[in-house]
Amino acid sequence: MSKFMDWIDARFPATKMWEEHLSKYYAPKNFNFLYFFGSLALLVLVNQIVTGVWLTMSFTPSAEEAFASVEYIMRDVEYGWILRYLHSTGASAFFVVVYLHMFRGLLYGSYQKPRELVWLFGMLIYLALMAEAFMGYLLPWGQMSYWGAQVIISLFGAIPVIGDDLTQWIRGDYLISGITLNRFFALHVVALPIVILGLVVLHILALHEVGSNNPDGVDIKKKKDENGIPLDGIPFHPYYTVKDIVGVVVFLFVFCAVVFFFPEMGGYFLEKPNFEQANAFKTPEHIAPVWYFTPFYAILRAVPDKLMGVIAMGSAIAVLFVLPWLDRSPVRSMRYKGWISKVFLLVFCISFVILGILGVLAPTPGRTLLSQVCTVLYFAYFLLMPFYTRLEKTKPVPERVTG
Repeated sequence: MSKFMDWIDARFPATKMWEEHLSKYYAPKNFNFLYFFGSLALLVLVNQIVTGVWLTMSFTPSAEEAFASVEYIMRDVEYGWILRYLHSTGASAFFVVVYLHMFRGLLYGSYQKPRELVWLFGMLIYLALMAEAFMGYLLPWGQMSYWGAQVIISLFGAIPVIGDDLTQWIRGDYLISGITLNRFFALHVVALPIVILGLVVLHILALHEVGSNNPDGVDIKKKKDENGIPLDGIPFHPYYTVKDIVGVVVFLFVFCAVVFFFPEMGGYFLEKPNFEQANAFKTPEHIAPVWYFTPFYAILRAVPDKLMGVIAMGSAIAVLFVLPWLDRSPVRSMRYKGWISKVFLLVFCISFVILGILGVLAPTPGRTLLSQVCTVLYFAYFLLMPFYTRLEKTKPVPERVTG
């Protein structure tokens, strides 16, 4: 085996990569359960790719046969139903772990210097993931797939001058049709997965270049022993690979419970109208995107003007990219920031959840007003951050991690 590895290493840096990214990559020893979600995101990504490949073997990307092919997968393909539910539940699980992963970054300042690129690559993954989910959402060719895509694509029509042409270019037709379905299928199964995989590699490489953050926000590279090993660091393998297995087991228990007992999740993971074939002449009573898009959909609806609503929705995502330069706090972790930062983060999280709930519900004057209030609070977290992070009083940060 040793001679075989020597032969490999002479031609490919296998051992070097293993050591740099696992066995000799020193991570802070005080990781908590919030650090499970990065590895869980990788697990769900693998699940989506594997189940997606198997589903494409029986799926027909045409307006005439797409819905029937999904029914064929569910009813006639051996174990097709579990593949479909693993994939549909995996899509929601992906956003759950990604949102929690992003929350941990906000909580411990993982976007601050020198990890700006790590955050930017992560946000590009998030953006690509949203595009991937949207493209895949149309493929079952159900009522909500069709009309949800119709609403989202029509938003591009609000852009001055080029809006109508851009909308038609995205659809590939004057209305959503088999041409739209076919190009979304190509993007969903080929183009976007390649982009996501490439961004994941860049995200991990950037992270391992600067080192992982920790709940204290302390740089463990500053304190090393005589061998150059961080005093507060432990090798990622075997310590965190074994620890992550615990998180994976707990996650799989919850994930499999959803897959086997309530894969529709009361209509949030698989909407009831989507069990009816797309019909351009029959509009669903209430059109709403799937749950992981609803916070931004609520922001869109909160603004009366269509163009300004699209700008607000786009800005709600774009502002996340400039977060590393908005935070002027001298400390990273929320443990040592002042009470103002803690209140703002709490209000931001509550506003995001409320917007998500409102985005699912049909609009009423009261709900629209609440959406507007939550939208203001959402943007206030970012736009006021340069001021309250600079002015607030922070606690002294320890020189070494505290556990």
